[in-house]
Amino acid sequence: MAMATTSVTSLAMAMAAAASADATQAPHKLSALPFHHLLFSRAPPLLRASRRLPLAPLTEEADEGSQEEEEEEVVEEQAEAEEEVVASVEEEEEEEAVEEEFAAEPPEEAKVYVGNLPYDVDSEGLAQLFEQAGVVEVAEVIYNRETGQSRGFGFVTMSTIEEADKAIEMLNRYDINGRLLNVNRAAPRGSRVERPPRQFAPAFRAYVGNLPWQVDDSRLLQLFSEHGEVVNASVVYDRESGRSRGFGFVSMASKEELDDAISALDGQELDGRPLRVNVAAERPQRGF
Repeated sequence: MAMATTSVTSLAMAMAAAASADATQAPHKLSALPFHHLLFSRAPPLLRASRRLPLAPLTEEADEGSQEEEEEEVVEEQAEAEEEVVASVEEEEEEEAVEEEFAAEPPEEAKVYVGNLPYDVDSEGLAQLFEQAGVVEVAEVIYNRETGQSRGFGFVTMSTIEEADKAIEMLNRYDINGRLLNVNRAAPRGSRVERPPRQFAPAFRAYVGNLPWQVDDSRLLQLFSEHGEVVNASVVYDRESGRSRGFGFVSMASKEELDDAISALDGQELDGRPLRVNVAAERPQRGF
């Protein structure tokens, strides 16, 4: 019995000594193991058992609600943009209505006819000429549709009737590039204004042929003025090209002056060309 007790005691002591030796040598054994072995094999049971839980999926109701909100925002933005466009258009229409109300058109009586225009005068040049008499609303030279050449006349609309009257007074018989303008009241739409008949004095009117191409109205007037009072002198121009046709007409104040001019100038050379001067053929008077 005593031996059994001694053996048990000796066994217990041996086991305690072994446990103490293991505790003393444990750090050396741990340091010898790899890091990952220590991390996973030695980790506390709680760490080894933990794992990432999957995220809960978004519910269909949440997706549908978000999409509906986005659609509502887009619809609201579009509605606001449409309202802004409509408001802008309405403002423009109101402004145009006000402008039309207060910007009345000039009266028809403020429109004048301009004839015997030089063919190189365009609408801009015509407007600049009539600005001497006041505010020019519209100035238009009439052109041949096929050739694009000026037809030698046009129309000017002044701002007021008074300015139109002033333009007629200032510019009728106005000399521009050797041609005397005919300026008078334009006929209203659908009717004609009575104009004084053209005055012709066939007995005092001379035909002048074989004119040099560079001779214009002013030079013809100067030539005949040496033989009396010249009522009118005009070179005839081609409407299509605007070039002189090489002849013209001169009206003198009396038969005596006409005869004197024909006698002096018929056959006389001008710029190397002999002139042909004789009494112009009579033509009937006509009114408008």
